[in-house]
Amino acid sequence: MPSLDAIHWGPASKGTPKQLVILCHGLGADAFDLIDLAPAWQHACPDALFASVHAPFQHDSGFGRQWWSVADRSPPVMEAGARTAAAYLHGFIDAELARLGLPGDAYAIMGFSQGAMISLFTGLRHAVAPRAILAFSGALIAPEALAAELVNRAPVLLVHGEADEAVPVTRSHEAEAALIGAQVPVDAHYIPGLGHGIDDTGISLGGLALQRGFA
Repeated sequence: MPSLDAIHWGPASKGTPKQLVILCHGLGADAFDLIDLAPAWQHACPDALFASVHAPFQHDSGFGRQWWSVADRSPPVMEAGARTAAAYLHGFIDAELARLGLPGDAYAIMGFSQGAMISLFTGLRHAVAPRAILAFSGALIAPEALAAELVNRAPVLLVHGEADEAVPVTRSHEAEAALIGAQVPVDAHYIPGLGHGIDDTGISLGGLALQRGFA
């Protein structure tokens, strides 16, 4: 299986990386879409290397990237797509930590939209738990399979705009309920008036989650 490509930023401390923060972009974007979050979060984890990954597949439109096609959004097809994409992300996590000479738990995963979906799906199934999973404007794919497949209970941050027109906020409400049911620590925030995006409140919440995770 081909490896994922990524662009990197940091560490802000200019020293040897002590943590890894993986950023997963949304549908039709690419790694450059999220790398600007790295300087916004540098004070939360100054010794972290940020790796913003390009999703493995070209978007159906021919522009940008995707973790899987959403031409068919039926739950079985979405789940199959997530499983394929997760294999890529599992491999990237292990390879990047090994390349940096870091312990298996010295990482966090953040994602936006489809990137949040793959971050949740992969992070909770990775053999070594991440320090934190940050999911912005996403959803939990195959919630009915979570209890049987869960291999860790990494703390999860959910942030979602209540005015999201692309991924309804109900998807994060459903994710929150499923995570609580699986006894996964979850901190959920629903932001009034926010559409499909990340605002200053979300950036602050993300920084706090990273700071706590790596403390």
